[in-house]
Amino acid sequence: MQLTGSQIVVECLLEQGVDTVFGYPGGAILNVYDELYKYSDKITHVLTSHEQGASHAADGYARATGKVGVCLATSGPGATNLVTGIATAMMDSVPMVAITCNVGNALLGKDSFQEIDIAGVVMPITKYSFIVKDVEKLADTMRKAFDIARSGRPGPVLVDITKDATADKVEFTPIKPVMPEREEGKISDKQIKKAIEMIQEAEKPFIFVGGGAIISGASEEIRELAYRMDAPVCDSLMGKGGFPGTDSLYTGMLGMHGTKASDLGVSKCDLLVVLGARFSDRVTGNAKTFAKRAQIIQIDVDAAEIDKNVLVDLALVGDLKVVLQRILKVLPQKKNPEWVSYVQGIAQKHPLKYDKTQLTGPYIIEKLYELTNGEAIITTDVGQHQMWAAQYYKYTEPRTFLSSGGLGTMGYGLGAAIGAKTGRPDKTVVNIAGDGCFRMNMNEIATAVRCGRPLIQLVLNNHVLGMVRQWQTLFYGKRYSSTILNDNVDFVKLAEAMGAEGIRVTKIEEVEPALKKALAADGPVVIDCWIDQDLKVFPMVPAGANIDDVFDEEDLERNE
Repeated sequence: MQLTGSQIVVECLLEQGVDTVFGYPGGAILNVYDELYKYSDKITHVLTSHEQGASHAADGYARATGKVGVCLATSGPGATNLVTGIATAMMDSVPMVAITCNVGNALLGKDSFQEIDIAGVVMPITKYSFIVKDVEKLADTMRKAFDIARSGRPGPVLVDITKDATADKVEFTPIKPVMPEREEGKISDKQIKKAIEMIQEAEKPFIFVGGGAIISGASEEIRELAYRMDAPVCDSLMGKGGFPGTDSLYTGMLGMHGTKASDLGVSKCDLLVVLGARFSDRVTGNAKTFAKRAQIIQIDVDAAEIDKNVLVDLALVGDLKVVLQRILKVLPQKKNPEWVSYVQGIAQKHPLKYDKTQLTGPYIIEKLYELTNGEAIITTDVGQHQMWAAQYYKYTEPRTFLSSGGLGTMGYGLGAAIGAKTGRPDKTVVNIAGDGCFRMNMNEIATAVRCGRPLIQLVLNNHVLGMVRQWQTLFYGKRYSSTILNDNVDFVKLAEAMGAEGIRVTKIEEVEPALKKALAADGPVVIDCWIDQDLKVFPMVPAGANIDDVFDEEDLERNE
């Protein structure tokens, strides 16, 4: 059948099982939007307030559901406004297809109105970027984009289409997509045997869970591995929910704001089994001294991550779930009671704690955990609130903690929350942000209201850029350069102006009633929580230091 390019775009989306897209229209992409209007009974389009919001919503949708997220934008500034969201998805291995449209072929390269080489712009921050100038190549390109986005180590792909290619006609034949198979990798039985031997010989094993555990869906295998090895388990920010945060073997997050049990335990272990983690500098601190007493086994689908930041003793390159299944078939039961007891002793001696005499981020998050039974999807922005959300909310399932880990994108969380609520409407969705982050994309509250997404926006409002201020306090002689937000923005009035409900909380006793009211609401609610500007995230490891140099507030006071 003869179809226009814009019809082919929509038909290819349906082929790939896409039922929701996030975007913002403009001149160059109007043909595609005209077709979306005709297909509105099959594909839901969520109109965001800004193209960056669309990219973050597609990202949140993908993380929450495991499907490929799709966002759309027009040429020029519309396309460039997607860049931050695309880079966010790339750093955290999120499957996304971004579709943009450009000026017509005859206008390319002539500095035409709203023309930009967006495929060239995003080349370093995508798995692949296409520009389609010929309608005959459009269907195959769309199919390749989805295949690349979801296969192997997932990531974003951009498809840029000239406007005339969306109008031209060509014969179109539907094709049923073939889902990519898991990459088993070329792992020999000898390598598996070596891994078993290393695990059997270890007296102080530790397991480190990264974001690859979530992507591969390997949480059941990881739990079985931990029990079989009888080993403590820590995670990265991206690995939250890959192993239950309520399990007795769980020791908390590893790294700069990790627990003492994790940081000190990994520093003393004799074997570290790394599952789908890339040894971020925020995890390792000084990479040369990281886990220096341990042999390291790294399992990852991406060979490029092996020996990139930390040299390992055994690398198993393949899909984490498949590799663990092979290991578990032959791994005997081990018992390490003294070592597990030792690490649990560190956790008991150095628990996470905070000042309970005043309103704080940790208190609010613990109360949220209690009232949601730990079953909500939590999205965050980036900063102190992000670390508190990672520390004090216990994640027992994968795809329930959505945060920008690699890029550290302020303004990410609200768009991601809209995407998560769209993909999983049955779940309570809460975005936790600081006031500095919230004001970056707070216009997406209007999107949540217009689209009927009943989500909760928690603003931990300390009237400063909290994490930057913490660094200025500890390492910059309290020179608070451009981090004090001493303006008069009223987030409650702002929420109400956009059609949401606004609640202000300034006292401990106001937290529970506010959260209960928000959880019962049938629309978006913004809770503006005023906390002290000098609250800090502890424990902490200074940038570039050894992770066993971890300190908390009591250590700081003793040293002072």
